Amino acid sequence: MFMARLVSAASPYFQSNNEKGIKMTAHDHEVVSIYGHSEEQKHELMTRAPECVLMWATKDGWPVGVVHAFVWRDDKIWITFSSHRHRAAAIRRDNRVSVTVSGAASQDPKCPRGAVTVKGKGTFHDDDETKKWFYRALAKKVSPDSKQGEDDFYNLLNSPLRTILEVVPEKWISFDAEKSAKDRAGLLSDDEKTPPLSSDVDRMKKERERRGMEPRNPNDQ
Repeated sequence: MFMARLVSAASPYFQSNNEKGIKMTAHDHEVVSIYGHSEEQKHELMTRAPECVLMWATKDGWPVGVVHAFVWRDDKIWITFSSHRHRAAAIRRDNRVSVTVSGAASQDPKCPRGAVTVKGKGTFHDDDETKKWFYRALAKKVSPDSKQGEDDFYNLLNSPLRTILEVVPEKWISFDAEKSAKDRAGLLSDDEKTPPLSSDVDRMKKERERRGMEPRNPNDQ
């Protein structure tokens, strides 16, 4: 599914450059950390995308993820669920979580393509002040064109067992599908690429050595 969306995003570039006789410059899809979003794009994606996947670990080590509507405010991710859910106990036990947000879930044409994954720590809030602003913000996001729908969703959220999770980002893993498509079409300049992460430098080098392969420059696609 992901590769299908990638090809779909790239097809306008491929078609345009095929007509011009320009060849693709990227020859595989192993080095991807050079296609990161800008800070502005990250903010736009976090603001405009409707959903995220919240991920945590159970006490026996299983990774689990659940789709949530969310709010991006003050450079933090805000999510809500009932406090009797397993995820509440798991995150209270170990507050290290990850959150993935994909532009593919958005119908907003201004939403950047691609996805980000955030690693961070969660903090729970049960105070009335936080509930008041967050429930209203989430209700507006879920029902932007209907005040009645907004009010109905606000009232639905305002229940006694519901809690709010604040996630403070500590690390970003970002993939801009538009940049990847442009690179494959020969249209992405080196200035537009982001510095490669350690996975595409140190870990790739070790894996190639383990397989008896020559080293590879991650910026040489």
